[in-house]
Amino acid sequence: MGALHQTNQHHFKTMPQGDVPQGRRGKHNKIVSTILDELDQLKDGAALKVPISELADTMENVRSALNRATRKQKRNVATATDENFLYVWNTKE
Repeated sequence: MGALHQTNQHHFKTMPQGDVPQGRRGKHNKIVSTILDELDQLKDGAALKVPISELADTMENVRSALNRATRKQKRNVATATDENFLYVWNTKE
């Protein structure tokens, strides 16, 4: 019998449940949090200009993570891109 089928041994390590991280803090958390913080301080009619080269992942994945975060917070935000930048700004609706 293989190790996975033995009843007295576990394949995975265990840990106290209280030490398990709660919530989803993916790899985009830092950049998305930074963008949201700066959007809070952004003047009407202005947009953030985020260099794509500074993103830890693809622009599409960061944009998706930002979209999930703004929907969760019920924020109205728009985005646009060109070859070098991700633009983000607050919208009324």
